[in-house]
Amino acid sequence: MTFLVREKRQKQLKENGLVVSSIHGDLHFSAPQTIGPESQAEPYDVILVSTKSYHLDGAIESIRPFVGDRTMILPLLNGIAHLDALTEAFGPEKVIGGLCFIETTLDENGKVIQTSPIQDLVFGERNGERSERILQLQSTFDGTKANFRLSENIEQEMWQKYLFITSLSGITSLFRAPIGPIREQTKGAETIKSLLHETVVIMTAIGALLSEGAMDATWNRLNEIGHGMKSSLQRDMEKSLPTEGDHLFGFLLKKAAELQIDAPTLSAVYANVDIYESMLSS
Repeated sequence: MTFLVREKRQKQLKENGLVVSSIHGDLHFSAPQTIGPESQAEPYDVILVSTKSYHLDGAIESIRPFVGDRTMILPLLNGIAHLDALTEAFGPEKVIGGLCFIETTLDENGKVIQTSPIQDLVFGERNGERSERILQLQSTFDGTKANFRLSENIEQEMWQKYLFITSLSGITSLFRAPIGPIREQTKGAETIKSLLHETVVIMTAIGALLSEGAMDATWNRLNEIGHGMKSSLQRDMEKSLPTEGDHLFGFLLKKAAELQIDAPTLSAVYANVDIYESMLSS
């Protein structure tokens, strides 16, 4: 495995190694293999794209030299809009579907900190085919400590996660609190349900592949996750970093406006993030 990283991160990894502090056990790789955008290397069999959405354009240009005729690109970004950007850049045959559920953050020294037990990665051909290449990828992932699952309905699962992450990141960033205290309050729970309903209405209107009962399933999951669970978007705000508000909420509100769908709760969520972003840049 090789990590394509920016100069600052490459320096951290060379000095400190890759350090992971996890609820599942700590790891320290003293000399992880890294490259930069200007490095010379043969095309890779699989490229996992796990950048934030606001770095996607730069990531596309950075990985372009390492994409060959047989390369699979496995994106793990939140949302759905990135599929169009990657497909436009590399063609539909190169881009498979993927998503992950994990709660991690970096400390000031670049250590990866994982405090939640969730560590799931789901992948698959976007047409659901059990192709030779996807089965080879499944075999590569087998035997690891994390949970890797091959899906024959990956685009539907990506929409389901989009619904979940919009709800979790939207509500936790709006109230500046973990999910537990929010869902315990009557008005907090009502706001979660309102956000869920609006998001499902918009997604359904634009043809999202949501399963029957997706809203109830997401509500149940939001009540099952740990009391102290925060979203990555909320953690970014706590660190005064840019967010994925446009990619997650802005995309849906743009579609809602085109279809004349009213979404006051989602609009409040987006306004909260948009105001934060404007203050951050001022």
